[in-house]
Amino acid sequence: MMRIFLLLLSLTLFGTNVAAQNRAAVEQQFQNWLQQEVWPKARAKGVSRQTMNQAFAGVTLNWDLPDLVPPGTKARTPKKQRQAEFGSPGKYFNAGSVQGATSVGRKMAARHAATLARIEAQTGVPGRIILAVWGRESGYGQVAIRHDAFQVLGTKGFMSTRSDYFTDELIAALQIAEAGHVSGRAMKSSWAGALGQPQFMPSSFLNFAADGNGDGRADIWGSTDDTLASIGNYLARHGWVASRDWGFEVSVPQSVSCALEGPDQGRPIRDWAAMGIARTSGKPFPPHELSGEGYLMMPAGRNGPAFIVTPNFYVLKDYNMSDLYALFVGHVGDRIQYGMGNFSSGWGKVGGLYRSDVASMQRALEQQGHDVGGADGLPGFKTRRSIGRWQEATGQAPTCFPESRMKSQLKP
Repeated sequence: MMRIFLLLLSLTLFGTNVAAQNRAAVEQQFQNWLQQEVWPKARAKGVSRQTMNQAFAGVTLNWDLPDLVPPGTKARTPKKQRQAEFGSPGKYFNAGSVQGATSVGRKMAARHAATLARIEAQTGVPGRIILAVWGRESGYGQVAIRHDAFQVLGTKGFMSTRSDYFTDELIAALQIAEAGHVSGRAMKSSWAGALGQPQFMPSSFLNFAADGNGDGRADIWGSTDDTLASIGNYLARHGWVASRDWGFEVSVPQSVSCALEGPDQGRPIRDWAAMGIARTSGKPFPPHELSGEGYLMMPAGRNGPAFIVTPNFYVLKDYNMSDLYALFVGHVGDRIQYGMGNFSSGWGKVGGLYRSDVASMQRALEQQGHDVGGADGLPGFKTRRSIGRWQEATGQAPTCFPESRMKSQLKP
């Protein structure tokens, strides 16, 4: 037994040493890549050698990041997974998150009232919306952002499943450091490379970051004024319409199909009202909104709250490509300013499916001619309404959301 134990131990140690040697070799390849591929591209964008050296002083690969493909290996097939943002919609609006974002947001609204009023006058974006984005992205600047941006972007640029994208973002980060907005060693990001309190990717920083306090820098790490101004500028530049709200919670009668959802099926809000859709608050739609285009949005199909949203909702979605994200921001913003409570309708017990299960349904729907927006396992509006159309075509009451019972009916 002892000989077997020693043999197994030696094999384990051998494997560990080989792994360490392989990593050391990859680390050297990383350093070579920085000098041979990244540096010429950075220099062409006006980055100095001093900035490059400061950014990568002592930087090594971060082997704990997801989706890494080290040289000489193949990308692994993702395991079955759940993703909260596209799983059970109700979980995204848990009481703690909503109430916490609201209560702190109200304090921040009072504390930064003058700054928010100035930014709203400049951009047309309401202060309550800017606050809600800030709260969602970094807890109003209270969430620590600990990752070294150059280590994250360098690692993912060198060996990730989206290496070209992250290499471009790495070059953009070097341009930010070169411009003096923040020193290389102080540039902190999320594990995905998003920067500072607004969580901008570096390319978004270059395009949308703003100097909110007039000091000549856009410091989205340490300056609240710059953070708020940058969020407002981002939304304004993405098309925020100052005269319109983001949307309204509504009741949708059974006579109106949930398959009418989506930004490509818009119609004047007065037409939705004529179909029997009404605000759950009991108030009429504001008169100035009636002629404007509105879109049906049902993030849980018939199993949750429904909304008529405006083009501004899709501006919020540009910030983070999730219906639930945009809805959270609009909802928390309204709670901050108007004291609104929870949604009138509750969230049904849906979701909890593996993404692979949803992807299988999507492929089956594609084979039937439906446009589901890609078989990615994420039930976006195209998937939701495709399910509704399939249900209608097969004589079922449309619910417009993937459910476990559908797995046996929708097989590719």
